[in-house]
Amino acid sequence: MKDKLYDNADSFAMSFDEEWENVDCDDIRLKIDKVLELLSDHPFLISNPENARKMSEFRIFSLKKFQ
Repeated sequence: MKDKLYDNADSFAMSFDEEWENVDCDDIRLKIDKVLELLSDHPFLISNPENARKMSEFRIFSLKKFQ
């Protein structure tokens, strides 16, 4: 997905999920920070950093997507 990044939540979610699987960290909050750092050039994170963080936390804590 890295070759096509769009300034929208769907593109960010796909990139987030992909990076989440590649980061090895037991502390979930720290892992979110690391993934966001890796995605620092993603258009959605650049234009909507607060929403990108909220979406990341929602995917992990509310959807329990990776548990």
